[in-house]
Amino acid sequence: MGLVSDARNATTLLRKALASRTAVRDVRRTLAVRPEHPLHHYQVAVYFADGAVNMYQMRQWYKPLAELSKLWPVVVLSRSATGAQALLAEDAPPVAFVPTVRDLERFIATQDIRVVLYVNQNTRNFQMFRYGRRWHVFINHGESDKMYMTTNQFKAYDYALIAGDAARERLSRVLWDYDLDARTIQIGRPQADHYSGALPYSPDDRTVVLYAPTWEGDRPSAHYGSVVTHGEALVTALIATRRHRVIYRPHPRSGVIAPEYGAANQRIIAALAAANRADPGAEHIYDDGPDLGWQLAAADVAVVDISAMVYDRLAAGKPLLITRPADPAAIVDTHGYLSACEWLDAADAPAIVDQTERVLSDPDAVARLTDWVVRYFGDTTPGSSTRRFHAAIARLMAQWDVWHAASADDDLDDEDDEEADLDD
Repeated sequence: MGLVSDARNATTLLRKALASRTAVRDVRRTLAVRPEHPLHHYQVAVYFADGAVNMYQMRQWYKPLAELSKLWPVVVLSRSATGAQALLAEDAPPVAFVPTVRDLERFIATQDIRVVLYVNQNTRNFQMFRYGRRWHVFINHGESDKMYMTTNQFKAYDYALIAGDAARERLSRVLWDYDLDARTIQIGRPQADHYSGALPYSPDDRTVVLYAPTWEGDRPSAHYGSVVTHGEALVTALIATRRHRVIYRPHPRSGVIAPEYGAANQRIIAALAAANRADPGAEHIYDDGPDLGWQLAAADVAVVDISAMVYDRLAAGKPLLITRPADPAAIVDTHGYLSACEWLDAADAPAIVDQTERVLSDPDAVARLTDWVVRYFGDTTPGSSTRRFHAAIARLMAQWDVWHAASADDDLDDEDDEEADLDD
């Protein structure tokens, strides 16, 4: 068995190496026919050391960064060939492919980068931290109550742009000796101002329900997926009314661990297709596309599992139900929104129509939602988060000017001291 395992590992490594080599050639060919980056032009950089597998962390920032670049030019510093390949093929900001530290140094020397943004905690971020006289800022790729949101790695950055009061409470509860007032800036969720994708159906008077379950999980503590326990029952009930439209967006890993989960997923997809054939006006949607945004904005009610989708939907400020895990071993953090959310138990899934009507019309449910939206994201009126994001970068740019001027004075003083030493 050991020899077989070693052979499989060797084959996997070889495939990855070949894919990386192919990606490097593709990236260099693509960049060779594009205009060179203008000198001393970029003032904001997004450092991205991951490959294509984690592109979702970058994609959600494309539109906010495009808006930001109207004020301060933005470039992505891409360290991975497959990541750069994906960025160049998509609607990303300008890309500098800097696979080695020497490449990184050469590019930085030609630019005026004052603020460096980080969307994740890749260990190679440390290679960028070596460059002083610029601000290193963690902007993350989402908002949630997961452990990732309170890692001690926050202390490695000069600043962190956080969503709202819930993030402050979370950080203050976990991190020791971390100056929240000095090192965090609340901006809400700028991505919510730029939902991507066009509606794939014609709006009418149907109640639109987004069902976006996560995958089954690879251990009992992460058994949050609801496709088997809730999914078929709630989709069947919604289809039957002919007054609802279902947008079904399952996790792409659905069924990779549990065959019954994958089978239930396929049955839901087939049921939506059959419902559309029987009632073409229903326009139920099986959504497996790359764009995430239009679903959150368009749905009247969302049904989601414990995942980042909870907070993506919360940022939209619209009603949602969260499926309660059927596995008692699944860990549920009840410090934040999950302590007072609208739960959907498996036994109540067949009564989903009543549940959706309740969260849409019950004054108490509406008031609770509003309170939690404000706690997590602050003002969510269109454009407000973008304004706060721009104001945060403006503040950092102004502070850069102050420190740069002080450093310039110090450099002159050092030169004067050196000349005095030579005279002596």
